[in-house]
Amino acid sequence: MKASRGGTGDRFGGWQAEGAGKSECATPFFRSRAGESEGAGRRTMTTAATPARHRIGSAFEVLAAFLKLGCTSFGGPVAHLGYFRAEFVARRRWVDEATYADIVALCQLLPGPASSQTGISLGLLRAGIPGAFCAWLGFTLPSAAALIFFGYGVNALGGVAGAPWLHGLKIVAVAVVGLAVWNMARSLAPDRPRATLAIAGAVLALAIPSTAGQVGAIVLGGIAGALLPASHSPRSGASGFHLPIGRGWALAALLAFFLLLFGLPPLAQASESHALHLLASFYRSGALVFGGGHVVLPLLQASVVPPGWIGNDAFLAGYGAAQAVPGPLFTFAAYLGTVMYPSPHGWAGGLLCLIAIYLPSFLLLAGALPLWGALRRHPAMQRALRGINAAVVGLLLAALYQPVWTSAITAAPDFLLGIVAFLLLAFWRVPPWLVVLLGAAAAEAMAFIA
Repeated sequence: MKASRGGTGDRFGGWQAEGAGKSECATPFFRSRAGESEGAGRRTMTTAATPARHRIGSAFEVLAAFLKLGCTSFGGPVAHLGYFRAEFVARRRWVDEATYADIVALCQLLPGPASSQTGISLGLLRAGIPGAFCAWLGFTLPSAAALIFFGYGVNALGGVAGAPWLHGLKIVAVAVVGLAVWNMARSLAPDRPRATLAIAGAVLALAIPSTAGQVGAIVLGGIAGALLPASHSPRSGASGFHLPIGRGWALAALLAFFLLLFGLPPLAQASESHALHLLASFYRSGALVFGGGHVVLPLLQASVVPPGWIGNDAFLAGYGAAQAVPGPLFTFAAYLGTVMYPSPHGWAGGLLCLIAIYLPSFLLLAGALPLWGALRRHPAMQRALRGINAAVVGLLLAALYQPVWTSAITAAPDFLLGIVAFLLLAFWRVPPWLVVLLGAAAAEAMAFIA
Protein backbone atom coordinates (compact mmCIF):
# COMPACT_ATOMS: atom_id res chain seq x y z
CA MET A 1 0.00 0.00 0.00
CA LYS A 2 1.06 3.57 -0.26
CA ALA A 3 2.95 5.03 2.61
CA SER A 4 0.62 6.33 5.24
CA ARG A 5 0.86 9.81 6.68
CA GLY A 6 3.40 9.21 9.37
CA GLY A 7 3.60 5.51 8.53
CA THR A 8 1.33 4.49 11.35
CA GLY A 9 -0.25 1.66 9.41
CA ASP A 10 -3.93 0.89 9.45
CA ARG A 11 -6.42 -0.65 11.78
CA PHE A 12 -9.62 0.23 10.00
CA GLY A 13 -12.29 -1.63 8.05
CA GLY A 14 -10.59 -5.03 7.97
CA TRP A 15 -7.42 -3.72 6.30
CA GLN A 16 -3.99 -4.70 7.47
CA ALA A 17 -1.02 -2.97 5.85
CA GLU A 18 1.99 -5.11 5.05
CA GLY A 19 3.96 -1.96 4.40
CA ALA A 20 3.77 1.37 2.77
CA GLY A 21 4.10 2.23 -0.88
CA LYS A 22 2.24 0.91 -3.88
CA SER A 23 2.21 -2.84 -3.99
CA GLU A 24 0.45 -5.56 -5.90
CA CYS A 25 -2.44 -5.20 -3.49
CA ALA A 26 -1.27 -8.23 -1.55
CA THR A 27 -3.10 -7.62 1.69
CA PRO A 28 -4.91 -10.16 3.85
CA PHE A 29 -8.13 -8.35 3.01
CA PHE A 30 -7.81 -9.06 -0.69
CA ARG A 31 -6.63 -12.61 -0.21
CA SER A 32 -9.45 -13.54 2.14
CA ARG A 33 -12.39 -11.31 1.36
CA ALA A 34 -12.03 -10.71 -2.37
CA GLY A 35 -10.60 -14.12 -3.14
CA GLU A 36 -12.71 -16.45 -1.04
CA SER A 37 -15.49 -16.60 -3.66
CA GLU A 38 -13.60 -16.16 -6.88
CA GLY A 39 -16.31 -17.28 -9.25
CA ALA A 40 -19.17 -15.49 -7.59
CA GLY A 41 -17.09 -12.38 -7.05
CA ARG A 42 -16.26 -12.19 -10.73
CA ARG A 43 -19.87 -12.67 -11.78
CA THR A 44 -21.10 -9.86 -9.60
CA MET A 45 -18.28 -7.65 -10.78
CA THR A 46 -19.21 -7.85 -14.42
CA THR A 47 -22.92 -7.27 -14.75
CA ALA A 48 -25.05 -8.76 -12.01
CA ALA A 49 -24.06 -6.59 -9.07
CA THR A 50 -26.19 -5.84 -6.08
CA PRO A 51 -28.99 -3.34 -6.67
CA ALA A 52 -27.19 -0.69 -4.63
CA ARG A 53 -24.32 -0.73 -7.04
CA HIS A 54 -26.50 0.14 -10.04
CA ARG A 55 -28.39 2.93 -8.28
CA ILE A 56 -27.15 6.30 -9.54
CA GLY A 57 -26.64 8.95 -6.89
CA SER A 58 -26.27 12.71 -7.05
CA ALA A 59 -23.08 14.71 -7.12
CA PHE A 60 -24.20 16.48 -3.93
CA GLU A 61 -24.54 13.12 -2.17
CA VAL A 62 -20.98 12.26 -3.21
CA LEU A 63 -19.68 15.66 -2.07
CA ALA A 64 -21.30 15.35 1.37
CA ALA A 65 -19.96 11.84 1.93
CA PHE A 66 -16.39 12.68 0.94
CA LEU A 67 -16.37 16.03 2.74
CA LYS A 68 -17.04 14.17 6.00
CA LEU A 69 -14.18 11.78 5.25
CA GLY A 70 -11.90 14.66 4.27
CA CYS A 71 -12.39 16.17 7.73
CA THR A 72 -11.89 12.95 9.69
CA SER A 73 -9.57 10.64 7.72
CA PHE A 74 -6.31 10.75 9.63
CA GLY A 75 -3.72 8.01 9.29
CA GLY A 76 -2.60 8.18 5.67
CA PRO A 77 -3.55 6.38 2.45
CA VAL A 78 -3.79 2.87 3.92
CA ALA A 79 -6.17 4.13 6.60
CA HIS A 80 -8.09 6.09 3.96
CA LEU A 81 -8.76 2.88 2.02
CA GLY A 82 -10.09 1.30 5.19
CA TYR A 83 -12.37 4.27 5.80
CA PHE A 84 -13.60 4.11 2.20
CA ARG A 85 -14.42 0.43 2.46
CA ALA A 86 -16.31 0.89 5.72
CA GLU A 87 -18.27 3.84 4.30
CA PHE A 88 -18.96 2.85 0.69
CA VAL A 89 -18.91 -0.95 0.73
CA ALA A 90 -20.19 -1.87 4.19
CA ARG A 91 -22.44 1.07 5.13
CA ARG A 92 -23.65 2.81 1.97
CA ARG A 93 -23.21 -0.22 -0.37
CA TRP A 94 -22.29 1.92 -3.36
CA VAL A 95 -20.08 -0.92 -4.65
CA ASP A 96 -19.53 -4.56 -3.75
CA GLU A 97 -16.37 -6.10 -2.35
CA ALA A 98 -15.06 -7.39 -5.69
CA THR A 99 -15.54 -4.06 -7.45
CA TYR A 100 -13.85 -2.19 -4.63
CA ALA A 101 -10.93 -4.62 -4.70
CA ASP A 102 -10.49 -4.06 -8.43
CA ILE A 103 -10.61 -0.27 -8.05
CA VAL A 104 -7.92 -0.34 -5.37
CA ALA A 105 -5.79 -2.74 -7.40
CA LEU A 106 -5.83 -0.37 -10.38
CA CYS A 107 -5.05 2.68 -8.25
CA GLN A 108 -2.12 0.85 -6.69
CA LEU A 109 -0.63 0.30 -10.14
CA LEU A 110 -1.07 3.87 -11.41
CA PRO A 111 1.24 6.73 -10.47
CA GLY A 112 -0.33 9.26 -8.15
CA PRO A 113 -2.14 9.20 -4.80
CA ALA A 114 -3.90 5.83 -4.48
CA SER A 115 -6.45 6.87 -1.86
CA SER A 116 -7.49 10.00 -3.77
CA GLN A 117 -7.69 8.00 -7.01
CA THR A 118 -9.86 5.41 -5.29
CA GLY A 119 -12.17 8.14 -4.07
CA ILE A 120 -12.37 9.70 -7.53
CA SER A 121 -13.21 6.29 -9.01
CA LEU A 122 -15.97 5.71 -6.45
CA GLY A 123 -17.44 9.13 -7.22
CA LEU A 124 -17.28 8.38 -10.95
CA LEU A 125 -19.13 5.09 -10.51
CA ARG A 126 -21.74 6.71 -8.27
CA ALA A 127 -22.55 9.95 -10.10
CA GLY A 128 -20.52 10.10 -13.29
CA ILE A 129 -17.97 12.79 -14.05
CA PRO A 130 -19.59 15.37 -11.68
CA GLY A 131 -19.41 12.73 -8.95
CA ALA A 132 -15.71 12.18 -9.61
CA PHE A 133 -15.02 15.90 -9.25
CA CYS A 134 -17.14 16.17 -6.10
CA ALA A 135 -15.39 13.17 -4.52
CA TRP A 136 -12.00 14.80 -5.12
CA LEU A 137 -13.22 18.21 -3.92
CA GLY A 138 -14.78 16.90 -0.73
CA PHE A 139 -11.83 14.72 0.23
CA THR A 140 -9.18 17.32 -0.66
CA LEU A 141 -10.69 20.64 0.38
CA PRO A 142 -10.31 20.42 4.19
CA SER A 143 -6.58 19.65 4.24
CA ALA A 144 -5.85 21.98 1.30
CA ALA A 145 -7.60 24.87 3.05
CA ALA A 146 -5.76 24.15 6.31
CA LEU A 147 -2.37 24.13 4.58
CA ILE A 148 -3.12 27.31 2.63
CA PHE A 149 -3.97 29.03 5.92
CA PHE A 150 -0.76 27.63 7.42
CA GLY A 151 1.15 29.04 4.44
CA TYR A 152 -0.30 32.49 5.09
CA GLY A 153 0.81 32.14 8.71
CA VAL A 154 4.36 31.26 7.66
CA ASN A 155 4.47 34.29 5.37
CA ALA A 156 3.07 36.54 8.10
CA LEU A 157 5.78 35.42 10.51
CA GLY A 158 8.46 36.47 8.04
CA GLY A 159 11.75 34.69 8.48
CA VAL A 160 11.15 31.27 10.00
CA ALA A 161 14.61 29.79 9.46
CA GLY A 162 15.63 30.07 13.10
CA ALA A 163 12.33 29.26 14.77
CA PRO A 164 12.63 26.30 17.20
CA TRP A 165 9.14 25.04 16.34
CA LEU A 166 10.14 24.90 12.69
CA HIS A 167 13.21 22.85 13.57
CA GLY A 168 10.93 20.52 15.51
CA LEU A 169 8.74 20.02 12.44
CA LYS A 170 11.83 19.19 10.39
CA ILE A 171 12.94 16.59 12.96
CA VAL A 172 9.49 14.98 12.94
CA ALA A 173 9.76 14.86 9.14
CA VAL A 174 12.89 12.69 9.59
CA ALA A 175 10.87 10.18 11.62
CA VAL A 176 7.97 10.27 9.16
CA VAL A 177 10.12 9.70 6.08
CA GLY A 178 12.31 7.14 7.88
CA LEU A 179 9.28 5.07 8.84
CA ALA A 180 7.91 5.34 5.31
CA VAL A 181 11.22 4.04 3.90
CA TRP A 182 11.24 1.15 6.35
CA ASN A 183 7.66 0.10 5.61
CA MET A 184 8.03 0.53 1.87
CA ALA A 185 11.26 -1.49 1.79
CA ARG A 186 9.60 -4.40 3.63
CA SER A 187 6.72 -4.40 1.15
CA LEU A 188 8.25 -3.32 -2.16
CA ALA A 189 11.88 -4.47 -1.90
CA PRO A 190 11.64 -7.70 0.13
CA ASP A 191 14.09 -9.77 -1.94
CA ARG A 192 17.66 -9.34 -3.17
CA PRO A 193 16.87 -8.25 -6.77
CA ARG A 194 14.42 -5.56 -5.73
CA ALA A 195 16.53 -4.44 -2.77
CA THR A 196 19.39 -4.01 -5.22
CA LEU A 197 17.15 -1.92 -7.48
CA ALA A 198 16.20 0.24 -4.49
CA ILE A 199 19.82 0.92 -3.54
CA ALA A 200 20.70 1.57 -7.19
CA GLY A 201 17.88 4.09 -7.37
CA ALA A 202 19.16 5.85 -4.25
CA VAL A 203 22.70 5.97 -5.65
CA LEU A 204 21.49 7.43 -8.95
CA ALA A 205 19.27 10.00 -7.22
CA LEU A 206 22.14 11.18 -4.99
CA ALA A 207 24.69 11.12 -7.82
CA ILE A 208 22.40 13.20 -10.07
CA PRO A 209 20.53 15.43 -7.59
CA SER A 210 17.90 16.69 -10.00
CA THR A 211 14.65 15.66 -11.59
CA ALA A 212 16.64 13.90 -14.32
CA GLY A 213 18.21 11.57 -11.76
CA GLN A 214 14.84 10.75 -10.20
CA VAL A 215 13.08 10.14 -13.50
CA GLY A 216 16.07 8.09 -14.66
CA ALA A 217 15.83 5.90 -11.56
CA ILE A 218 12.13 5.27 -12.21
CA VAL A 219 12.70 4.44 -15.89
CA LEU A 220 15.65 2.13 -15.21
CA GLY A 221 13.71 0.47 -12.39
CA GLY A 222 10.87 -0.30 -14.80
CA ILE A 223 13.24 -1.71 -17.42
CA ALA A 224 15.08 -3.85 -14.89
CA GLY A 225 11.81 -4.97 -13.31
CA ALA A 226 10.49 -6.17 -16.66
CA LEU A 227 13.51 -8.47 -16.88
CA LEU A 228 12.93 -9.99 -13.46
CA PRO A 229 11.33 -13.44 -13.25
CA ALA A 230 7.60 -13.42 -12.56
CA SER A 231 6.72 -13.98 -8.91
CA HIS A 232 2.99 -13.29 -8.96
CA SER A 233 0.28 -14.55 -11.27
CA PRO A 234 -2.13 -11.93 -12.55
CA ARG A 235 -5.71 -12.27 -11.48
CA SER A 236 -8.01 -13.81 -14.01
CA GLY A 237 -11.34 -12.53 -15.11
CA ALA A 238 -12.52 -9.36 -16.76
CA SER A 239 -13.26 -6.12 -15.11
CA GLY A 240 -16.81 -4.91 -15.40
CA PHE A 241 -16.89 -1.28 -14.33
CA HIS A 242 -19.99 0.54 -15.55
CA LEU A 243 -18.54 3.90 -16.56
CA PRO A 244 -19.84 6.94 -18.46
CA ILE A 245 -16.55 6.90 -20.42
CA GLY A 246 -16.11 5.03 -23.68
CA ARG A 247 -12.94 3.62 -25.19
CA GLY A 248 -12.56 6.66 -27.44
CA TRP A 249 -12.63 9.12 -24.55
CA ALA A 250 -10.31 6.85 -22.59
CA LEU A 251 -7.70 6.92 -25.35
CA ALA A 252 -8.12 10.69 -25.67
CA ALA A 253 -7.49 11.10 -21.94
CA LEU A 254 -4.32 8.99 -22.13
CA LEU A 255 -3.13 11.00 -25.13
CA ALA A 256 -3.75 14.24 -23.22
CA PHE A 257 -1.83 12.85 -20.25
CA PHE A 258 1.29 12.19 -22.32
CA LEU A 259 0.99 15.38 -24.37
CA LEU A 260 0.93 17.47 -21.20
CA LEU A 261 3.72 15.44 -19.58
CA PHE A 262 6.10 15.92 -22.49
CA GLY A 263 4.72 19.16 -23.92
CA LEU A 264 4.48 21.40 -20.85
CA PRO A 265 8.25 21.48 -20.00
CA PRO A 266 9.38 22.89 -23.38
CA LEU A 267 6.47 25.35 -23.37
CA ALA A 268 7.51 26.53 -19.90
CA GLN A 269 11.15 26.87 -20.97
CA ALA A 270 10.12 29.01 -23.94
CA SER A 271 7.91 31.23 -21.79
CA GLU A 272 8.57 33.71 -19.01
CA SER A 273 5.26 32.86 -17.33
CA HIS A 274 5.86 31.60 -13.81
CA ALA A 275 2.34 30.13 -13.78
CA LEU A 276 3.27 27.92 -16.74
CA HIS A 277 6.47 26.83 -14.97
CA LEU A 278 4.40 25.90 -11.91
CA LEU A 279 1.92 23.98 -14.03
CA ALA A 280 4.71 22.01 -15.74
CA SER A 281 6.59 21.23 -12.51
CA PHE A 282 3.61 20.14 -10.43
CA TYR A 283 2.01 18.21 -13.29
CA ARG A 284 5.26 16.27 -13.76
CA SER A 285 5.43 15.54 -10.03
CA GLY A 286 1.86 14.24 -9.97
CA ALA A 287 2.46 12.13 -13.07
CA LEU A 288 5.65 10.42 -11.88
CA VAL A 289 4.91 9.61 -8.24
CA PHE A 290 4.96 5.84 -7.86
CA GLY A 291 4.90 4.62 -4.29
CA GLY A 292 2.71 7.01 -2.35
CA GLY A 293 2.46 10.52 -1.08
CA HIS A 294 5.86 10.60 0.60
CA VAL A 295 7.62 9.90 -2.70
CA VAL A 296 6.39 13.26 -3.98
CA LEU A 297 8.79 14.91 -1.52
CA PRO A 298 12.01 14.55 -3.59
CA LEU A 299 10.24 15.41 -6.85
CA LEU A 300 8.72 18.59 -5.42
CA GLN A 301 11.89 19.53 -3.58
CA ALA A 302 13.90 19.28 -6.81
CA SER A 303 11.28 21.36 -8.61
CA VAL A 304 10.78 24.27 -6.20
CA VAL A 305 13.86 24.66 -3.97
CA PRO A 306 16.80 24.84 -6.46
CA PRO A 307 15.11 27.57 -8.59
CA GLY A 308 14.66 29.64 -5.43
CA TRP A 309 10.87 29.59 -5.44
CA ILE A 310 10.84 28.55 -1.78
CA GLY A 311 13.49 28.06 0.90
CA ASN A 312 14.31 24.56 2.11
CA ASP A 313 13.33 25.47 5.69
CA ALA A 314 9.87 26.64 4.64
CA PHE A 315 9.55 23.54 2.42
CA LEU A 316 10.22 21.14 5.28
CA ALA A 317 8.03 23.16 7.65
CA GLY A 318 5.10 22.66 5.31
CA TYR A 319 5.89 19.00 4.90
CA GLY A 320 5.87 18.59 8.68
CA ALA A 321 2.58 20.48 8.97
CA ALA A 322 1.05 18.29 6.26
CA GLN A 323 1.41 15.32 8.62
CA ALA A 324 -0.94 16.97 11.10
CA VAL A 325 -3.99 17.39 8.87
CA PRO A 326 -6.47 14.77 7.61
CA GLY A 327 -6.88 13.83 4.01
CA PRO A 328 -4.31 13.26 1.23
CA LEU A 329 -0.65 14.26 1.53
CA PHE A 330 -0.72 15.69 -2.01
CA THR A 331 -2.43 18.80 -0.60
CA PHE A 332 1.11 19.78 0.42
CA ALA A 333 1.17 21.30 -3.08
CA ALA A 334 -1.40 23.90 -1.96
CA TYR A 335 0.95 25.04 0.81
CA LEU A 336 3.88 25.32 -1.61
CA GLY A 337 1.88 27.43 -4.03
CA THR A 338 0.85 29.71 -1.18
CA VAL A 339 4.32 30.50 0.20
CA MET A 340 6.28 30.77 -3.06
CA TYR A 341 8.09 34.01 -3.71
CA PRO A 342 7.19 34.72 -7.38
CA SER A 343 3.62 35.43 -8.43
CA PRO A 344 1.19 33.70 -8.54
CA HIS A 345 1.29 32.88 -4.86
CA GLY A 346 -1.14 33.04 -1.98
CA TRP A 347 -4.45 31.26 -2.49
CA ALA A 348 -4.24 31.59 -6.30
CA GLY A 349 -0.85 29.90 -6.38
CA GLY A 350 -2.06 27.25 -3.94
CA LEU A 351 -5.05 26.36 -6.09
CA LEU A 352 -2.96 26.31 -9.28
CA CYS A 353 -0.41 23.91 -7.78
CA LEU A 354 -3.14 21.73 -6.27
CA ILE A 355 -4.98 21.39 -9.58
CA ALA A 356 -1.74 20.78 -11.50
CA ILE A 357 -0.58 17.94 -9.25
CA TYR A 358 -3.98 16.20 -9.37
CA LEU A 359 -4.69 16.65 -13.09
CA PRO A 360 -2.60 13.58 -14.09
CA SER A 361 -4.70 11.39 -11.77
CA PHE A 362 -7.94 12.46 -13.45
CA LEU A 363 -6.55 11.84 -16.93
CA LEU A 364 -5.01 8.49 -15.98
CA LEU A 365 -8.19 7.24 -14.33
CA ALA A 366 -10.33 8.35 -17.28
CA GLY A 367 -7.97 6.47 -19.58
CA ALA A 368 -7.20 3.41 -17.48
CA LEU A 369 -10.53 2.47 -15.88
CA PRO A 370 -12.20 1.42 -19.15
CA LEU A 371 -9.05 -0.45 -20.18
CA TRP A 372 -8.25 -2.01 -16.82
CA GLY A 373 -9.53 -5.48 -17.70
CA ALA A 374 -6.91 -5.78 -20.43
CA LEU A 375 -4.09 -3.93 -18.68
CA ARG A 376 -4.02 -6.11 -15.58
CA ARG A 377 -3.52 -9.31 -17.60
CA HIS A 378 -0.07 -8.32 -18.94
CA PRO A 379 2.63 -10.01 -16.81
CA ALA A 380 5.43 -7.88 -18.30
CA MET A 381 3.72 -4.69 -17.18
CA GLN A 382 3.21 -6.09 -13.69
CA ARG A 383 6.90 -6.99 -13.46
CA ALA A 384 7.89 -3.51 -14.69
CA LEU A 385 5.71 -1.91 -12.03
CA ARG A 386 7.35 -4.03 -9.34
CA GLY A 387 10.72 -2.71 -10.52
CA ILE A 388 9.42 0.86 -10.46
CA ASN A 389 8.07 0.37 -6.94
CA ALA A 390 11.49 -0.88 -5.80
CA ALA A 391 13.20 2.11 -7.43
CA VAL A 392 10.96 4.60 -5.62
CA VAL A 393 12.02 3.06 -2.31
CA GLY A 394 15.52 4.17 -3.29
CA LEU A 395 14.26 7.64 -4.19
CA LEU A 396 12.71 8.03 -0.78
CA LEU A 397 15.86 6.66 0.88
CA ALA A 398 17.89 9.33 -0.94
CA ALA A 399 15.39 11.99 0.14
CA LEU A 400 15.69 10.78 3.75
CA TYR A 401 19.37 11.71 3.64
CA GLN A 402 19.17 14.83 1.46
CA PRO A 403 17.41 17.14 2.26
CA VAL A 404 15.50 15.71 5.24
CA TRP A 405 18.27 14.37 7.50
CA THR A 406 21.01 16.86 6.61
CA SER A 407 18.82 19.88 7.32
CA ALA A 408 17.25 18.58 10.56
CA ILE A 409 19.74 16.42 12.48
CA THR A 410 22.65 18.66 13.41
CA ALA A 411 23.29 17.67 17.04
CA ALA A 412 22.70 14.87 19.53
CA PRO A 413 19.46 16.40 20.95
CA ASP A 414 18.03 16.51 17.43
CA PHE A 415 18.80 12.82 16.96
CA LEU A 416 17.22 11.95 20.32
CA LEU A 417 14.04 13.87 19.48
CA GLY A 418 13.94 12.16 16.08
CA ILE A 419 14.15 8.64 17.49
CA VAL A 420 11.49 9.45 20.09
CA ALA A 421 9.21 10.64 17.29
CA PHE A 422 9.97 7.43 15.38
CA LEU A 423 9.17 5.37 18.48
CA LEU A 424 5.83 7.13 18.95
CA LEU A 425 4.85 6.66 15.30
CA ALA A 426 6.08 3.11 14.71
CA PHE A 427 5.51 1.32 18.01
CA TRP A 428 3.10 3.35 20.11
CA ARG A 429 0.91 4.19 17.10
CA VAL A 430 0.46 7.79 18.24
CA PRO A 431 -1.51 9.79 15.63
CA PRO A 432 0.84 11.71 13.32
CA TRP A 433 -0.82 15.05 13.99
CA LEU A 434 -0.13 14.63 17.70
CA VAL A 435 3.51 13.68 17.06
CA VAL A 436 3.87 16.83 14.94
CA LEU A 437 2.53 19.01 17.76
CA LEU A 438 4.69 17.25 20.36
CA GLY A 439 7.78 17.64 18.16
CA ALA A 440 7.25 21.37 17.73
CA ALA A 441 6.58 21.84 21.46
CA ALA A 442 9.63 19.74 22.44
CA ALA A 443 11.89 21.77 20.16
CA GLU A 444 10.63 25.00 21.72
CA ALA A 445 11.23 23.59 25.20
CA MET A 446 14.75 22.44 24.29
CA ALA A 447 15.57 25.88 22.91
CA PHE A 448 14.23 27.55 26.08
CA ILE A 449 16.29 25.26 28.34
CA ALA A 450 19.42 25.82 26.25
